[in-house]
Amino acid sequence: MSTSRPTLAQVARLAGVSVASVSRALNGGSASRGTVEKVRAAVNELGYVPDATARLLKLGHTPAIACAVPDIANPIYVAMVKAMEAVTRREGFRLSLTSVGSDADEIAELVRSMDRGFADGLIITPLRVTEGLVEALLTLSVPVVVIGRIAPEVPLDAVSVDSAAGVRAAIDHLVAAGHDAVTLVNGPDDTTPGRYRLAAYLDAAAAYGFVPRVITATDFTTEAALVALGDCMADAASRPSAVLATNDLLAVGVMRAAAKAGVEVGPDLGVVGMDDTVYANLVQPPLTSVSLAAGERATQAIELLLARIARPGRAHQRVTVDPTLVLRESSPTRRGWPQ
Repeated sequence: MSTSRPTLAQVARLAGVSVASVSRALNGGSASRGTVEKVRAAVNELGYVPDATARLLKLGHTPAIACAVPDIANPIYVAMVKAMEAVTRREGFRLSLTSVGSDADEIAELVRSMDRGFADGLIITPLRVTEGLVEALLTLSVPVVVIGRIAPEVPLDAVSVDSAAGVRAAIDHLVAAGHDAVTLVNGPDDTTPGRYRLAAYLDAAAAYGFVPRVITATDFTTEAALVALGDCMADAASRPSAVLATNDLLAVGVMRAAAKAGVEVGPDLGVVGMDDTVYANLVQPPLTSVSLAAGERATQAIELLLARIARPGRAHQRVTVDPTLVLRESSPTRRGWPQ
C-alpha cells in the first residue's frame, strides 16, 4: 500500500484553511462558499480521498488507535510500534500502547474497553488466538486488525508473515554450511508462532532426513531458553552442531549457554534466530536471523485499519509478507567442512 497518498493536512495547507475547516467542507458542515471552493480545488489538485481522520473529526474528537502487544520488552514489538507511529503521526491519530502478555482474560478485558470509547480502532498481536478472543473481536464496535494468523473464514483484516518459509530458509542455510542435523529451540507450542514454526521445522527435518530434536522453553525469552537448555551445551555427546531458535531472544539464550560451556558460536555451533531484531547486531558474533518484516507488517496493519475506519463496509483483507534470511557471523561453514 502506498504511504504517500495526500492527507487532510496537505489539503488544508494548499487551501489555506484549517484542518477543521476542511473536515466541515468535506462533510457538509458549516463552511463558507469560498472555503468550500478552496477545499474542493485542493482536493482535485492533490487527488485526495477522504480518510479515517476526516471521518472521525466529523464526530468531534481527536482519533486514537490502540495497539496491544504481548511483551513491550521484546524488540520485535518496539519495531512494530515505531512503524505504526510513523503512519499515525502523518494521519493525525494518537497511538496508545498496551502490553497485555498472553493472558486471555486480560486481552478480553482490553477488547471490551474499546467499546467504552478508549480508542477508535485496535491493532492486536496475540500469541494465542482462542475462540473467545475471536468472538470478542467480532463483537467489537470499532474496527480491528490482527497482526498474526487467524482462520480464513473469520471476517477480520489480518497481516501475517510466511514464517514457514523463513524456517525452511534457515535450515537450508545450516545444512548447506555442513550441519547434518538442526536442533530447534522453540517457545510454547500452544502459541501461534510456536505451533507454525514447529510444524515447518518438522517438515524440513523430514525432507532432509534428519531426526528432529526440539527443546521447548516456557516463553520466548532469553531466560526461558537458558532454563530449557540446561546442561546440553556442556555435554559433547549430546551437544548440537546447529540450532535454529524461533526468535532472537531464544537465540541469545543459546549463545549464552554456549559461551558458558566454552563452545565457540560460529565454527563449532551454528546459530540462527528469527525476527532480525536489534539484538542480532549487538551480540558477538553477530547473529544470523530470519527477518519477519516487523516494520512492513505493522505498516500494512495500520493502513488496513485506517482504511477500515474510513470505509467500514469495505471487503476484509488478508496480507502476507515474505521473510528474508539475513546472514551474519553466527552461522559460517562448519569447522572441517569442505569449502
